Amino acid sequence: MSTKVECGIIALIDIALHSENGEAVAVSSISKRQNISVKYLEQILVALRQTHLIRGIKGFKGGYVIARPADKISFREIIDALDITILGDADTGGAEDTSLLKATVQECLWDQMTAYLRQFCSSITLQDMMDRYRNSIPQDEAFMYYI
Repeated sequence: MSTKVECGIIALIDIALHSENGEAVAVSSISKRQNISVKYLEQILVALRQTHLIRGIKGFKGGYVIARPADKISFREIIDALDITILGDADTGGAEDTSLLKATVQECLWDQMTAYLRQFCSSITLQDMMDRYRNSIPQDEAFMYYI
């Protein structure tokens, strides 16, 4: 998994968590919380915006919000938006390079593994990841107030 995909997933979860109240999430806020450079984050957010996973809000309190409910966004969509080659069909090489052994490995290993990963990533939603994150926060940190 590339850094771009990992950072994109983290950024999208951050946006979903921090925009639940309807307020847009600023790139600088995501950058600080997740320790991802603003410049790199902006490149990633372009891909997420172009695939309609997030929407940009302009203005003084501008930033990003998720474009659909979190339970309607699968991780397959997110991964495909950031790098179509991860869950895409494996490259079997050129037509001149199709030996029976390579075709067997392709069919028995890569095709089945890719099918499993596609199904697995399709079954997990952004909401699932948000819930898992919330459940992993220690209770003493969840309600900590600072004066």
